[in-house]
This record gives sequence, structure tokens and C-alpha cells, in this order.
Amino acid sequence: MVTHVRAEAAGDERGALLSFIEEQRGGIRRSVLGLTEEQAGARPSASELSLSGLLKHVAEVEQSWVARAKGEPPAVARDASNWQESFRLVAGETVESQLAYGEKVAVGTEAYVRAVPSLDDTFALPDEPWFPPEGRVSVRWLCLHLIREIGRHAGHADIIRESLGGRTAFELVALERGEPWG
Repeated sequence: MVTHVRAEAAGDERGALLSFIEEQRGGIRRSVLGLTEEQAGARPSASELSLSGLLKHVAEVEQSWVARAKGEPPAVARDASNWQESFRLVAGETVESQLAYGEKVAVGTEAYVRAVPSLDDTFALPDEPWFPPEGRVSVRWLCLHLIREIGRHAGHADIIRESLGGRTAFELVALERGEPWG
């Protein structure tokens, strides 16, 4: 069961970009289907990545980029002292709470992208050493960046999920629907 992003309505570039962002979010959400908290937090490879940590990380990153675009501080301030906490659940956080937070972030992203006057509108990049000085990017760039960022981590999630149970999230969804796989 491979997901397919439907073609946008004629001239609906925003809708197309948002659909691709949502499709990549779905890859992360599917990765935790049917898992316990312990399984979702497992790190089955040499990497420190876990499925629950990826779920948390992608929501935080998406929220922080949209906040930047709006000229607001991110909901969670991250720096070298707490960056790793963006990749693991802490202090009562659960897969369920992260799924709910991710949904809230998704609603905010869609509202912002739909409301901004133009995808060509720009915003300043933070004054950080990994960004060009006085750099600016467009809302279109933001959407493309989110597709890349979330998609990259959805790929990580699929590999981790397969390591945990021998099957990818796509296979699990297909089997749940009674569809043959492979």
C-alpha cells in the first residue's frame, strides 16, 4: 500500500506542497502503528534514533520553522545543552501525546501556508553559524524544506520499524487491510 499524493487542483501550489508535507508526516505516524511505548522508544541500531524520538523531533522542527516564518520564537527552545532531548521522550511524554502534538502542529502549518499572502514572501534565517549571514528564505522554500526534513526522517523511521518487527509500516498497513504484500 504505497501512498499517493493526488495532483493539485489547477494552480493550487500551496495545496500541492501541503499534501506532500502531509504524506511525509504519514510515514512517521505509520511507523508507530501497533507498537508499545517501549518498542517505539527502542534503538535497534548503532544510531540513537527511535521511532518515538523521530515523531517528537519532526513535530518540533516543523513547529520551529513555521514560528520563524511568522517571526515568533519556537515553542521549545533548543541549543547544544538540550538538543538531544528533541530525539527522545522525556518527563511523561508518550507516543500518543506526540501524535496529538504533531496534529496540532500540522493544523498550524496548514493555516499559516494557506494564509500567507504569497509563497514568495520571505523571512529571515536565524543568526546561527550554519545559516548564511543575513539570509532570507521564502515560504515556498520553507515548504520544500519541510518535505525534505520530514521525508528524511520518515526513511529513518521505516528502517527502524523494519528492524523492530521485520516489516515496514507499509506492509503492516497492507496486512491490516487484508491486502497482499510483495
